[in-house]
Amino acid sequence: MENFEHTMSDLFAQLGLANADIDVDKFIHQHRPIADELSLEKASFWNTGQTQFIHEALSEDSDWSELIDQLDTRLRA
Repeated sequence: MENFEHTMSDLFAQLGLANADIDVDKFIHQHRPIADELSLEKASFWNTGQTQFIHEALSEDSDWSELIDQLDTRLRA
């Protein structure tokens, strides 16, 4: 199994979002806080493809899972 070391910028690019550090910070600031009882993939700001990617990555414990968890934490702060 390969061990990939993705960055938050890579995750945002994978999601089809602007991925410069300032864009990541702006996205998080714009969309937080999300409710504790709401799973990240069900947040209203994702499109269908983004929701599916997040769901599959977490379900499969893919190499993106850790970054998705970090994003989840940052969106709840």
